[in-house]
Amino acid sequence: MAFFTTSDDRRLYYTDTGSGIPVLCLAGLTRNSRDFSFLAPHITDLRMITMDYRGRGQSEFDPDFMNYNVLRESHDAIELLDHLGLDRVAVLGTSRGGLIAMALAASHPERLSAVVLTDVGPVIETSGMAKIMEYVGRQPVAKTYDEAAQTLQQVMEPQFPGVPLSRWRQQAEVQYEQTEDGLALRYDPALRKALLDQAAAGAIPDMWMFFEALRDIPTGVIRGVNSDVLGKDTLTEMHKRHPGLISVEVPDRGHVPFLDEPQSLDLIRKVLDAA
Repeated sequence: MAFFTTSDDRRLYYTDTGSGIPVLCLAGLTRNSRDFSFLAPHITDLRMITMDYRGRGQSEFDPDFMNYNVLRESHDAIELLDHLGLDRVAVLGTSRGGLIAMALAASHPERLSAVVLTDVGPVIETSGMAKIMEYVGRQPVAKTYDEAAQTLQQVMEPQFPGVPLSRWRQQAEVQYEQTEDGLALRYDPALRKALLDQAAAGAIPDMWMFFEALRDIPTGVIRGVNSDVLGKDTLTEMHKRHPGLISVEVPDRGHVPFLDEPQSLDLIRKVLDAA
C-alpha cells in the first residue's frame, strides 16, 4: 500500500499502476479509490492513479472536518502529483472528483492535459443534492454485503434498470466495510456535518468560474441519462461556455455511470487522444 503525507500532516492513500499517459482518477463525495475497479480492466495501457481523499477509504481522518472541502482536496491532489514527480496529468473526476478537477483548472491549469467530468457540472440539481443528504454520514442498515446489494438494487433500479444483483454486490463491497457488527462506512461520518456547516456559512465556491477555466483544456462530460445531479440544461450551458466540450449520455444510468459502459469508454478515449 502507498501513502504520502500532505503539507498539513495528513496521511493519504493512493494507488499508482500501469504505464502510459498518467490519468488521475478522483472519486465521488463518499467514495474511494476502489470506485474505479470497473474501469480499470479497460485502461491497462494507461498509468492509472487514484487517491482516497482525506477522511475517505484508507486515508487518515481529519480532526478538523471543515477541511473536507473541494479546495483543500484539490490542493491534496496537487501535492500527490508533486510527490509522484508528475508535471501534467489527465484527470477523470467522478461527481465530487469533477468539482475538484474544475478547481484544479482554476488554480493549476498547467498541470492538466485533459479532463473528463463524470455526471457532474457547475450546478448540482436540488433533487440530487437532497438524495445525497439522505445517506451521507448515515451508517448502513444492512448487515452483510448481500443485504446491501439487494437494497442498492431496489433503490437504484429506477435510474439503473436491468443492472444485475452481482454488480450491486460488487458495488456494496466498494462502498462499505464488513465488521463484526455489520457493515460500516468507508469514510468519516463527519463529512455530513462538513457539508451542512459549509452550506450554512456560504462557503460554496462559484463552480461556473472554475468550469470556465477548462476552456483551453480538452474536456469531456459523461452524463447518465437518468441523472438527478447533472441536469440537461446545465449540460447545454456547459457546451455554450466551453465550445470544444464533447459529451455523451449513457442510457440506463443515473448518478453515476460505472464507466465500463461503451459510451463512457469511447468518450474517455476521445478526450485522452486530444490531450
